[in-house]
Amino acid sequence: MSSDTVKNLLPKFVESLRTKGRSPATVLAYRSDLEQLVEFLIKKEKVTPDQVRPDDLDAFRDTLLNDKYTPKSVSRKLNAVKTFFRWMIDQNLITSDPSSSVAHPKIENILPKFLNPLEYRALRDVTRSDIRIAAIVELILQTGLRISEVASLKVANLKDGGMIIESYATQPQRTVPLNKPAQDVIESYTRIRPKVDSPYVFISKNGKPLAVRNIRASIARYMQRADLPTYSVNDLRTTFMVENLKNGVDIVLLSQVSGHKRLSTTERYLELAQITEPGKKQTLIEL
Repeated sequence: MSSDTVKNLLPKFVESLRTKGRSPATVLAYRSDLEQLVEFLIKKEKVTPDQVRPDDLDAFRDTLLNDKYTPKSVSRKLNAVKTFFRWMIDQNLITSDPSSSVAHPKIENILPKFLNPLEYRALRDVTRSDIRIAAIVELILQTGLRISEVASLKVANLKDGGMIIESYATQPQRTVPLNKPAQDVIESYTRIRPKVDSPYVFISKNGKPLAVRNIRASIARYMQRADLPTYSVNDLRTTFMVENLKNGVDIVLLSQVSGHKRLSTTERYLELAQITEPGKKQTLIEL
Protein backbone atom coordinates (compact mmCIF):
# COMPACT_ATOMS: atom_id res chain seq x y z
CA MET A 1 0.00 0.00 0.00
CA SER A 2 1.15 3.51 -0.76
CA SER A 3 0.60 6.67 1.25
CA ASP A 4 1.52 8.77 -1.77
CA THR A 5 -1.18 10.98 -3.25
CA VAL A 6 -2.92 10.38 -6.56
CA LYS A 7 -1.54 13.74 -7.71
CA ASN A 8 2.05 12.69 -6.97
CA LEU A 9 1.58 9.28 -8.59
CA LEU A 10 0.40 10.76 -11.88
CA PRO A 11 3.87 11.91 -13.10
CA LYS A 12 5.28 8.46 -12.27
CA PHE A 13 2.53 6.81 -14.32
CA VAL A 14 3.14 9.21 -17.21
CA GLU A 15 6.84 8.35 -17.13
CA SER A 16 5.95 4.65 -17.28
CA LEU A 17 4.00 5.33 -20.49
CA ARG A 18 7.06 7.01 -22.02
CA THR A 19 9.23 4.07 -20.97
CA LYS A 20 6.84 1.69 -22.75
CA GLY A 21 7.25 3.72 -25.94
CA ARG A 22 3.78 5.20 -26.11
CA SER A 23 3.53 8.05 -28.61
CA PRO A 24 3.96 11.65 -27.35
CA ALA A 25 0.37 12.39 -28.37
CA THR A 26 -0.94 9.44 -26.33
CA VAL A 27 1.12 10.45 -23.31
CA LEU A 28 -0.19 14.02 -23.51
CA ALA A 29 -3.78 12.81 -23.83
CA TYR A 30 -3.48 10.47 -20.83
CA ARG A 31 -1.89 13.18 -18.71
CA SER A 32 -4.57 15.72 -19.63
CA ASP A 33 -7.43 13.28 -18.94
CA LEU A 34 -5.97 12.19 -15.61
CA GLU A 35 -5.28 15.75 -14.49
CA GLN A 36 -9.05 16.23 -14.76
CA LEU A 37 -9.55 13.19 -12.55
CA VAL A 38 -7.03 14.43 -9.97
CA GLU A 39 -8.72 17.83 -9.80
CA PHE A 40 -12.11 16.15 -9.36
CA LEU A 41 -10.86 13.85 -6.59
CA ILE A 42 -9.17 16.69 -4.71
CA LYS A 43 -12.47 18.58 -4.64
CA LYS A 44 -14.04 15.48 -3.10
CA GLU A 45 -11.17 15.30 -0.60
CA LYS A 46 -10.05 11.94 -1.99
CA VAL A 47 -6.30 12.46 -1.92
CA THR A 48 -4.73 8.99 -1.77
CA PRO A 49 -5.59 6.04 -4.04
CA ASP A 50 -6.99 3.91 -1.22
CA GLN A 51 -9.61 6.60 -0.55
CA VAL A 52 -11.05 6.34 -4.07
CA ARG A 53 -14.23 4.26 -4.41
CA PRO A 54 -16.11 3.08 -7.51
CA ASP A 55 -18.90 5.61 -6.84
CA ASP A 56 -16.30 8.42 -6.97
CA LEU A 57 -15.31 7.34 -10.46
CA ASP A 58 -18.96 6.92 -11.44
CA ALA A 59 -19.47 10.51 -10.31
CA PHE A 60 -16.45 11.63 -12.37
CA ARG A 61 -17.94 10.00 -15.48
CA ASP A 62 -21.37 11.54 -14.88
CA THR A 63 -19.87 14.99 -14.29
CA LEU A 64 -18.09 14.83 -17.63
CA LEU A 65 -21.32 13.86 -19.37
CA ASN A 66 -23.15 16.73 -17.64
CA ASP A 67 -20.39 19.06 -18.83
CA LYS A 68 -21.35 18.10 -22.41
CA TYR A 69 -18.41 15.84 -23.21
CA THR A 70 -19.51 13.30 -25.80
CA PRO A 71 -19.95 9.68 -24.65
CA LYS A 72 -17.01 8.75 -26.90
CA SER A 73 -14.75 11.33 -25.23
CA VAL A 74 -15.85 10.22 -21.78
CA SER A 75 -15.20 6.61 -22.69
CA ARG A 76 -11.67 7.54 -23.79
CA LYS A 77 -11.07 9.35 -20.51
CA LEU A 78 -12.31 6.31 -18.59
CA ASN A 79 -9.82 4.16 -20.49
CA ALA A 80 -7.07 6.42 -19.15
CA VAL A 81 -8.50 6.15 -15.62
CA LYS A 82 -8.70 2.37 -15.77
CA THR A 83 -5.15 2.11 -17.15
CA PHE A 84 -3.93 4.36 -14.32
CA PHE A 85 -5.50 2.21 -11.61
CA ARG A 86 -4.33 -1.04 -13.21
CA TRP A 87 -0.82 0.42 -13.12
CA MET A 88 -1.26 1.11 -9.39
CA ILE A 89 -2.25 -2.53 -8.90
CA ASP A 90 0.81 -3.72 -10.83
CA GLN A 91 3.02 -1.46 -8.68
CA ASN A 92 1.45 -2.83 -5.47
CA LEU A 93 0.25 0.65 -4.57
CA ILE A 94 -3.34 -0.53 -4.01
CA THR A 95 -4.87 -3.93 -3.35
CA SER A 96 -8.16 -3.47 -5.18
CA ASP A 97 -9.09 -1.60 -8.35
CA PRO A 98 -11.96 0.88 -7.85
CA SER A 99 -12.22 1.46 -11.60
CA SER A 100 -12.90 -2.17 -12.59
CA SER A 101 -16.67 -1.95 -12.06
CA VAL A 102 -17.11 1.52 -13.59
CA ALA A 103 -19.17 1.24 -16.77
CA HIS A 104 -18.48 3.16 -19.95
CA PRO A 105 -21.27 5.41 -21.26
CA LYS A 106 -23.34 3.95 -24.06
CA ILE A 107 -22.07 5.05 -27.46
CA GLU A 108 -24.55 5.08 -30.31
CA ASN A 109 -23.37 3.26 -33.42
CA ILE A 110 -23.46 6.24 -35.79
CA LEU A 111 -21.82 6.07 -39.19
CA PRO A 112 -18.81 8.41 -39.45
CA LYS A 113 -19.15 11.60 -41.48
CA PHE A 114 -17.11 12.68 -44.48
CA LEU A 115 -16.79 15.93 -46.42
CA ASN A 116 -17.80 16.21 -50.04
CA PRO A 117 -15.42 17.94 -52.51
CA LEU A 118 -17.15 21.32 -52.18
CA GLU A 119 -16.84 21.13 -48.40
CA TYR A 120 -13.18 20.21 -48.20
CA ARG A 121 -12.37 22.85 -50.81
CA ALA A 122 -14.13 25.39 -48.59
CA LEU A 123 -11.97 24.24 -45.67
CA ARG A 124 -8.86 24.65 -47.80
CA ASP A 125 -9.91 28.19 -48.66
CA VAL A 126 -10.28 29.32 -45.04
CA THR A 127 -6.99 27.73 -43.91
CA ARG A 128 -4.96 29.24 -46.76
CA SER A 129 -3.57 32.05 -44.59
CA ASP A 130 -2.47 29.58 -41.87
CA ILE A 131 0.19 27.52 -43.65
CA ARG A 132 0.76 25.13 -40.74
CA ILE A 133 -2.91 24.19 -40.32
CA ALA A 134 -3.40 24.14 -44.10
CA ALA A 135 -0.54 21.63 -44.31
CA ILE A 136 -2.07 19.44 -41.60
CA VAL A 137 -5.49 19.49 -43.27
CA GLU A 138 -3.99 18.64 -46.65
CA LEU A 139 -1.77 15.91 -45.22
CA ILE A 140 -4.74 14.12 -43.63
CA LEU A 141 -6.89 14.49 -46.76
CA GLN A 142 -4.11 13.10 -48.99
CA THR A 143 -2.77 10.35 -46.70
CA GLY A 144 -5.46 9.52 -44.14
CA LEU A 145 -3.15 9.94 -41.15
CA ARG A 146 -4.65 9.83 -37.68
CA ILE A 147 -4.38 13.10 -35.76
CA SER A 148 -2.00 11.47 -33.25
CA GLU A 149 0.24 10.37 -36.14
CA VAL A 150 0.32 13.91 -37.48
CA ALA A 151 1.39 15.20 -34.06
CA SER A 152 4.11 12.53 -33.78
CA LEU A 153 5.45 12.83 -37.34
CA LYS A 154 9.22 13.41 -37.44
CA VAL A 155 11.26 15.35 -39.97
CA ALA A 156 13.69 12.45 -40.37
CA ASN A 157 10.85 10.18 -41.45
CA LEU A 158 9.94 12.27 -44.51
CA LYS A 159 11.92 10.83 -47.40
CA ASP A 160 11.77 9.57 -50.98
CA GLY A 161 8.20 10.63 -51.69
CA GLY A 162 6.85 8.93 -48.59
CA MET A 163 6.82 9.07 -44.83
CA ILE A 164 7.51 6.49 -42.17
CA ILE A 165 4.94 6.23 -39.41
CA GLU A 166 6.83 4.78 -36.47
CA SER A 167 5.35 1.94 -34.45
CA TYR A 168 3.39 2.95 -31.36
CA ALA A 169 1.13 1.16 -28.89
CA THR A 170 -0.11 -1.86 -30.89
CA GLN A 171 0.45 -0.24 -34.31
CA PRO A 172 3.39 -1.59 -36.35
CA GLN A 173 5.60 0.72 -38.38
CA ARG A 174 4.33 1.48 -41.89
CA THR A 175 5.28 3.63 -44.87
CA VAL A 176 2.71 6.01 -46.37
CA PRO A 177 3.21 7.42 -49.89
CA LEU A 178 3.13 11.18 -50.37
CA ASN A 179 1.43 12.38 -53.54
CA LYS A 180 2.28 15.73 -55.11
CA PRO A 181 -0.29 17.85 -53.18
CA ALA A 182 0.98 16.39 -49.89
CA GLN A 183 4.62 16.99 -50.83
CA ASP A 184 3.85 20.53 -51.94
CA VAL A 185 2.17 21.56 -48.66
CA ILE A 186 4.94 20.03 -46.56
CA GLU A 187 7.51 21.97 -48.59
CA SER A 188 5.48 25.18 -48.14
CA TYR A 189 5.26 24.65 -44.38
CA THR A 190 8.94 23.72 -44.11
CA ARG A 191 9.88 27.14 -45.51
CA ILE A 192 8.08 28.97 -42.67
CA ARG A 193 8.64 26.37 -39.92
CA PRO A 194 10.51 27.85 -36.92
CA LYS A 195 14.25 27.23 -37.24
CA VAL A 196 14.63 25.26 -34.04
CA ASP A 197 16.21 21.93 -33.21
CA SER A 198 13.09 19.77 -32.92
CA PRO A 199 12.64 16.30 -34.43
CA TYR A 200 8.92 16.89 -35.03
CA VAL A 201 7.46 18.27 -38.25
CA PHE A 202 4.63 20.32 -36.76
CA ILE A 203 5.78 22.55 -33.93
CA SER A 204 4.84 25.70 -32.07
CA LYS A 205 6.82 28.95 -32.23
CA ASN A 206 8.98 27.83 -29.31
CA GLY A 207 9.77 24.50 -30.94
CA LYS A 208 7.49 22.23 -28.93
CA PRO A 209 5.50 19.56 -30.80
CA LEU A 210 1.88 20.52 -31.40
CA ALA A 211 -0.40 18.67 -29.01
CA VAL A 212 -3.31 16.69 -30.43
CA ARG A 213 -5.79 18.85 -28.52
CA ASN A 214 -4.32 22.03 -30.06
CA ILE A 215 -4.50 20.61 -33.58
CA ARG A 216 -8.08 19.48 -32.96
CA ALA A 217 -9.11 22.88 -31.58
CA SER A 218 -7.48 24.80 -34.44
CA ILE A 219 -9.15 22.72 -37.13
CA ALA A 220 -12.48 22.99 -35.31
CA ARG A 221 -12.20 26.80 -35.51
CA TYR A 222 -11.57 26.63 -39.24
CA MET A 223 -14.47 24.23 -39.69
CA GLN A 224 -16.65 26.92 -38.12
CA ARG A 225 -15.25 29.59 -40.46
CA ALA A 226 -15.95 27.35 -43.44
CA ASP A 227 -19.54 26.94 -42.24
CA LEU A 228 -18.90 23.25 -41.50
CA PRO A 229 -19.64 23.18 -37.75
CA THR A 230 -20.79 19.56 -37.62
CA TYR A 231 -17.45 18.19 -38.84
CA SER A 232 -14.25 17.45 -36.92
CA VAL A 233 -10.65 16.65 -37.80
CA ASN A 234 -11.45 12.91 -37.64
CA ASP A 235 -13.83 13.35 -40.58
CA LEU A 236 -10.87 14.30 -42.78
CA ARG A 237 -9.46 10.77 -42.43
CA THR A 238 -12.88 9.35 -43.29
CA THR A 239 -12.99 11.63 -46.34
CA PHE A 240 -9.66 10.19 -47.49
CA MET A 241 -11.00 6.66 -47.14
CA VAL A 242 -14.30 7.33 -48.91
CA GLU A 243 -12.83 9.30 -51.83
CA ASN A 244 -10.20 6.65 -52.53
CA LEU A 245 -12.78 3.85 -52.46
CA LYS A 246 -15.09 5.81 -54.74
CA ASN A 247 -12.24 6.23 -57.21
CA GLY A 248 -11.42 2.55 -57.38
CA VAL A 249 -8.34 2.30 -55.14
CA ASP A 250 -7.55 -1.25 -54.06
CA ILE A 251 -8.98 -1.90 -50.61
CA VAL A 252 -5.96 -3.91 -49.46
CA LEU A 253 -3.62 -1.03 -50.37
CA LEU A 254 -5.95 1.41 -48.61
CA SER A 255 -6.04 -0.77 -45.51
CA GLN A 256 -2.23 -0.93 -45.36
CA VAL A 257 -1.76 2.82 -45.91
CA SER A 258 -4.35 3.74 -43.27
CA GLY A 259 -2.85 1.42 -40.67
CA HIS A 260 -5.87 -0.82 -40.18
CA LYS A 261 -4.97 -4.09 -38.50
CA ARG A 262 -7.84 -5.92 -40.15
CA LEU A 263 -9.22 -5.63 -43.67
CA SER A 264 -12.72 -5.81 -42.16
CA THR A 265 -12.11 -2.36 -40.61
CA THR A 266 -11.50 -0.87 -44.05
CA GLU A 267 -14.48 -2.73 -45.49
CA ARG A 268 -16.79 -0.79 -43.18
CA TYR A 269 -16.14 2.29 -45.31
CA LEU A 270 -17.63 0.61 -48.39
CA GLU A 271 -21.13 1.42 -47.13
CA LEU A 272 -20.22 5.08 -46.71
CA ALA A 273 -18.74 5.19 -50.20
CA GLN A 274 -21.76 3.32 -51.57
CA ILE A 275 -19.43 0.80 -53.17
CA THR A 276 -20.25 -2.89 -53.46
CA GLU A 277 -17.19 -4.00 -55.44
CA PRO A 278 -13.87 -2.29 -54.56
CA GLY A 279 -11.46 -1.37 -57.34
CA LYS A 280 -7.91 -2.49 -58.05
CA LYS A 281 -5.97 0.78 -58.51
CA GLN A 282 -2.56 0.61 -56.87
CA THR A 283 -2.08 4.38 -56.53
CA LEU A 284 -3.84 6.73 -54.12
CA ILE A 285 -5.85 9.53 -55.69
CA GLU A 286 -5.21 13.26 -55.31
CA LEU A 287 -8.13 14.91 -53.55
